[in-house]
Amino acid sequence: MRGALVIPPSAFLLDARVFVSLGILKVAAALEAGGVDVDVLDLSGVANYQDALSDYLCSAQPAWVGITATTPQMPYVMELSRLVRSHGARSILGGPHPTLTHAAYRNEKKTHRAGRGSKAWGQLLEEFDVVVTGDGEKAIFEAISPRTHGHVDADDPSSYLWVTEKELTGLMPARHLVDLKSYHYAIDGERATSLIGQLGCPFQCTFCGGRASPMLRRSRVRTVPDIVSEVDHLYSLYGYKGLMFYDDELNVAKSMPTLMRFLRDYADARNIEFRLRGFIKAELFTDEQAESMVSAGFKWILVGFESGSPRILENIRKQATVEDNTRCLEIARRHGLKVKALMSIGHAGESIETIAETQEWLLKMKVDDFDATIITTYPGTPYYDEAVETSPGIWTYTAKGGDRLHAYALDYSKVSDYYKGDPNAGYKAYVFTDHLSSEGLVGLRGQLEAKVRDALGIPFYPGAAAVQYEHSMGMSGLPDNILRSTHLAAAQGVGT
Repeated sequence: MRGALVIPPSAFLLDARVFVSLGILKVAAALEAGGVDVDVLDLSGVANYQDALSDYLCSAQPAWVGITATTPQMPYVMELSRLVRSHGARSILGGPHPTLTHAAYRNEKKTHRAGRGSKAWGQLLEEFDVVVTGDGEKAIFEAISPRTHGHVDADDPSSYLWVTEKELTGLMPARHLVDLKSYHYAIDGERATSLIGQLGCPFQCTFCGGRASPMLRRSRVRTVPDIVSEVDHLYSLYGYKGLMFYDDELNVAKSMPTLMRFLRDYADARNIEFRLRGFIKAELFTDEQAESMVSAGFKWILVGFESGSPRILENIRKQATVEDNTRCLEIARRHGLKVKALMSIGHAGESIETIAETQEWLLKMKVDDFDATIITTYPGTPYYDEAVETSPGIWTYTAKGGDRLHAYALDYSKVSDYYKGDPNAGYKAYVFTDHLSSEGLVGLRGQLEAKVRDALGIPFYPGAAAVQYEHSMGMSGLPDNILRSTHLAAAQGVGT
């Protein structure tokens, strides 16, 4: 019973072919290990993605198609699912969006109220034959069974579908099922790709998804030898010396110093120099951690500072103060680590004054790079789950100190223009505070970005244009950068 896994397009990104979608490639690896033939259809950066999927469905006639989805990808995923079902194949949805939506629904059920989460969850059950929540590595086998319909819940630590820390070992993403050459990312000029050593974040930030989802909240860490084995795989087979660690927070894991030592020893033994990059938690960062990271090859760290305002940091339950954030930057600077500051605007209590504090802090600290986004109240975040409808179509979250954040009700299956922003098309905001309108937030965000980039000499990233899929004659096959399968990989070898 051959099937396919689909990486959907991300047209909201300036460049969709930067990081490979590793979660769905872990599912593909599990299927391969279980003896299931699977194709991977990678539609990242493909403008006419419907044509590519249609050609595949006509030629391969798969029994089932599994699609992964983040929330901003949902408008495209809905189109793809309807196309799959129109060809008689079973449509399976997995990934962060259904997991977060189910967490929101579960919260409403627990508190005996019907709201946005219940409606959104019901919509998913109507649009897809099977919806998988939580880990997909074991759940996929249940999902592809013709007997299965509706919900497969792997977001439950007591379930046999839950992937334990021990089970994370030895199952690397099936990267040979995508065309890595078509992805382009570099760290200080060195060609790079991503990997994940630790899943989940135990912190409770109000804007962050997964606070009520065990899969996304519980920290699960792979063993150090297993992570180093994947590093060896990426270097030996693909030649990667640039690696982006996409762990939620590298320095949450107690094994981080050991991992840094193993990476250093690995590089020394081969006389190579890694270019590494990853996320850290500001208030947990120490000189010892910085020193070990530099010795392993880290050149950049990314830190979710979020705001330069004490009031906002308290409202978002960040557990880090402005002083913590400043100290983190000073530690990084002492050890020669570059810092990308990840900032967000539009939280409960946001005002002209709090945004000015953020701007002043960025300028004072002279960050090497930064990102300033307007927040969205995603399903599965406290901003979404704890909000109440205060007027028709307006949902309000109230912080502990009384500051409020208001959000317009969104149908995430139809809208994605809230995600970050295109410098050419501009930002859109669907939130507002007691002090600033949506338009006011957009305007102040733009002013902050322009002033800080101009003052610090940080350029804008122009992105890359989407590619156009061309129909293959007689639909005999799709271009290699779009379709890979277990059979193709066996014929061509896994090197890309």
